[in-house]
Amino acid sequence: MDLRGASAESLRELSAELDETLSGGADAERVARELYNVASLLRAEPALRRFATDASLPAAAKQGLVKDVFAGKFDDATLALVSSAAGRRWTATRDLAAATERLSELAAVASVGSDANRLVDELFLLGQTLGANHDLRDALADPARSTEDKAALLDALLGGKALPATVALAKQGLGGTYRTLTGALAAYREVAADASGEAVATVRVVQPLGDGERERLAAALSRQYGKQVHLNEIVEPGVLGGMRVEIGDDVIDGTVSSRLDDARRKLVG
Repeated sequence: MDLRGASAESLRELSAELDETLSGGADAERVARELYNVASLLRAEPALRRFATDASLPAAAKQGLVKDVFAGKFDDATLALVSSAAGRRWTATRDLAAATERLSELAAVASVGSDANRLVDELFLLGQTLGANHDLRDALADPARSTEDKAALLDALLGGKALPATVALAKQGLGGTYRTLTGALAAYREVAADASGEAVATVRVVQPLGDGERERLAAALSRQYGKQVHLNEIVEPGVLGGMRVEIGDDVIDGTVSSRLDDARRKLVG
């Protein structure tokens, strides 16, 4: 989610408001669910979206309409956040729905409390499962299937095994701003880690790391990036040896296969 200018500033301020709302005792799980529903409604109703983001209109007028439209449908905490969003400036009309969806993700992360790392791991494992199971991935991406049918598949896969927030976010990934469910899951991992003041590193190795190796790698990355780094590990035979670390947009490739490729290029050159 790439928001810029006024939209990025509005999202930062709304995120702070969300923190205050949840600290005040609002039900994070409910707020997350309702904010996602609001985002979906904004995408489905372009006239409402345009009115709520029209910079030429007074903030009070836009907030009044939003309250009229959503009153009685959502919790007061959700309604207050949506009203505040309507009173802010947005760089593009679509950014209001995108920011509201991001707030829903942040609320879902907040709902797990101290289980943020478990949430990151479950989202990662689900992504790995989809990558390894083509039939499941295709079924969840099939435009001929209804969203309800796809959600039922996720319930069957995750029910009783994963955090409610993992299931909720996975379902949101079926129809939100992300192109694919796997892309959504990767984004949610980053949101969850960032909310805990951490970064997520995907480590590709030829065989599982030992506990000591994981600790040393996490410590080294934490020093380099100035924050705690949560490791998600993928075992890939094609790595041959060494490891490949992906963290944000950075790639640290120390694999044997990478060094062999470099050697081949130098010989050819």
